[in-house]
Amino acid sequence: MRKEIVKFTTGTLLNVLMSIVILALLGVPHAAPFGAVVGIVLPMALGKFLPEGAALEGVYTEVWTGELVKRLRGGLTASWLDGVSDYSAAVKNEVVHLVDVGGDPDVLINNTTYPIAAQTLEDGDIALGLDKFQTKKTPVSDDELFAISYDKMGSVIERHGEAITIGKLKKAAHALAPYSNTEKTPVAPTSGETDGGRKKCTRKDIIALKRKLDALQIPASGRRLVLCSDHVNDLLEDDQKFRDQYYNYTSGKIANMYGFEVYEFENCPYFNKNGVKLAVNATPTETDFQASFCFYTKRVFRAQGSTKMYYRDAVTNPDYQQNEVNFRHYYIVLPKKMEAIGAIYSYDGSTSQTSDASAASDKNWAQVRREAAKGTQGGGGEEEEEETA
Repeated sequence: MRKEIVKFTTGTLLNVLMSIVILALLGVPHAAPFGAVVGIVLPMALGKFLPEGAALEGVYTEVWTGELVKRLRGGLTASWLDGVSDYSAAVKNEVVHLVDVGGDPDVLINNTTYPIAAQTLEDGDIALGLDKFQTKKTPVSDDELFAISYDKMGSVIERHGEAITIGKLKKAAHALAPYSNTEKTPVAPTSGETDGGRKKCTRKDIIALKRKLDALQIPASGRRLVLCSDHVNDLLEDDQKFRDQYYNYTSGKIANMYGFEVYEFENCPYFNKNGVKLAVNATPTETDFQASFCFYTKRVFRAQGSTKMYYRDAVTNPDYQQNEVNFRHYYIVLPKKMEAIGAIYSYDGSTSQTSDASAASDKNWAQVRREAAKGTQGGGGEEEEEETA
């Protein structure tokens, strides 16, 4: 911190000195006081005037929050989420409201009866709370800042942003995979050769999933298939045509297959041997494997809420004389309804697949907060914390 103060003082004096010299050469009266104003106030009003990583920049929470928001917006462009409806502008108090479309009007063919009967289309409101993602605090001591020559705070912010991005995209993939096979959310088992306790994924399995979506009359345009690493490797090993199409690894985009836009993602959800999805943070066993999932882009959405930096200056932390920083971010990806999504799970070859399994729905932050408030005596602590956040 002392090193940063020296840099700040030096930079400010240089600004003032240069301002006085320039004003004096221009013949401006009272160059000294005007030079101080120009050298200090004007650069601060115009924004960041020191190099990145310069004096005291680490304590400008609004600057670092803005930097993290930029990184998180970049994380929103995960290729398999491109083009998905973004309702971020509709978020209020970390809740987004969707319209539950009641249905379509009946179509009359060769009608001869008049007047035509009225038919009311009942729409409803769906209020969905966003998920809350928080990082654990990172300490950065004054001793460390004094000794290093690189932008420590910038490095910390980057790693916090990456951690939140990984967490929210993993949660998004989990939300877009069905819990189990149902009439409207098909889950197809793999059918290839046995390898390591599971059957490999083949083109036949992708066609089987396509057939189920066709039966549900899901429009062909906008279907996306996100393959897990196991299934990509299965196809690469045993399918020459797939190998020839697997040409753009860096973008995660693979050539289209059977009407699907095909992608690869390393944090796909895990399914057990019965074909049932594990909880997002569950620890998989040796009989649990990652699954591939699919969705129809017009039936899912994403929304981003606020991002906030929490910072404690070393000056107010005499016990440890260290700065502490962490972040809170709100985000969600969900199907608009539990339909038009599906999956391919790694079948073990013997265990019967479970269909129509019941599971408690994932709770968003608004639900968790309300339940926690009810369990707290007086019920005001959690609500008060959220209102001041």
